[in-house]
Amino acid sequence: MDNQSLNLELIKASELGSTSIIRKLLIDGASVVFKDEAGRTALMAATQKNQVAAVKILIEAGSDANTRDVTQLSPFICSAANGFYEITRLMINNGAELSSVNRFGGTALLPSSEKGYLKTVQVCLDAGVPVNHVNNLGWSALLESVILGNGGRLYADIIQTLVDAGADVNLVDRDGISSLQHAKKLHQQKVVQILLKEWEETNQFINNAKSFAQIDNYEDAILEMDKALETSDNQQSDYIYYKGYFLQELKQYEAALEQYKKALSINPDDLDFYFYTANCLRLWKKPEEAIAEYDKACDLDPNETFYRYHKSNYLRELGRHEEAVAEMDKLLALQPNRYDFSFHKANSLRSLGKHEEAIEAIENAIANDPENPLYHLHKEQSLELIEKEKKAKY
Repeated sequence: MDNQSLNLELIKASELGSTSIIRKLLIDGASVVFKDEAGRTALMAATQKNQVAAVKILIEAGSDANTRDVTQLSPFICSAANGFYEITRLMINNGAELSSVNRFGGTALLPSSEKGYLKTVQVCLDAGVPVNHVNNLGWSALLESVILGNGGRLYADIIQTLVDAGADVNLVDRDGISSLQHAKKLHQQKVVQILLKEWEETNQFINNAKSFAQIDNYEDAILEMDKALETSDNQQSDYIYYKGYFLQELKQYEAALEQYKKALSINPDDLDFYFYTANCLRLWKKPEEAIAEYDKACDLDPNETFYRYHKSNYLRELGRHEEAVAEMDKLLALQPNRYDFSFHKANSLRSLGKHEEAIEAIENAIANDPENPLYHLHKEQSLELIEKEKKAKY
């Protein structure tokens, strides 16, 4: 087998998590620095599929957590953006650049805060990823978790974690609006209290469970929730949520889903649990079922942008850009001035090779945020791609 074939086989084996094959290919001379057409190294391929054992072997073989693919994404930021905190820890312990950014100018902390990956947020903060870094959209991790979150249990915990780590509540976005102002506008009452430092968790069961979870002792955290469920009905949905979340962190996904569905059977109007089930199914690598959970929430609350945004985000991660564009169109019909929605739509269109349509979408972003250099750069890049395609034809 020639070097090219060996290297491609290594990427394939890494994606599948075939550790014995990875070891053999490395012995045979496969390179950990080789990139495929998408710019992926074997480490990136393993990271995208959350293949923890494969990542360990590749790091030991000298793989670099900071090597970027064609989209300027590194394995380190990829792991955080997907909530794969075990891999994020491995990257941090093996040379990840903590202040490195993705093509949107965001550190590993921003996508993990945006998408609701609490443990990854904690891992990033504990390692020293800057808490107040602002990306090219003009958002910090705190602003993202308020604007793109929903103020529910999970996002409240993320926001509390960021505030405890020194997040600046007075930072404003490109429109001059602070996290507090956004939280008030979005009617996120608990988040408002957290940002004003007026919130304190008084439930001892929950406090004890969170203390155990902080040190990855999820078994005792679950026991605390079991005690709570036996002794009180006052916060039953909260107890069930935390028990499900702790089971999820133990990768007991089926048991976690049982808890979330139990909560929905008690209170069908608590739509947050559809987001929790979708997140759990994403981690369990069941994409169709995860998308179905987003759809249930959208059907029950069709004007709620939160679930549709996170569905579109997931579709982009899956490379299903046509579907992601369709979701973005629905979001833009509700909020036509959201420049971030236009930007995400443009990115998906460019991935589909629809450069003229991508330019049209990015021009909408420019119209709503004309001073943002990121959008102008995106438009220039799309124009360059159009010119390159024209030259290739002739």
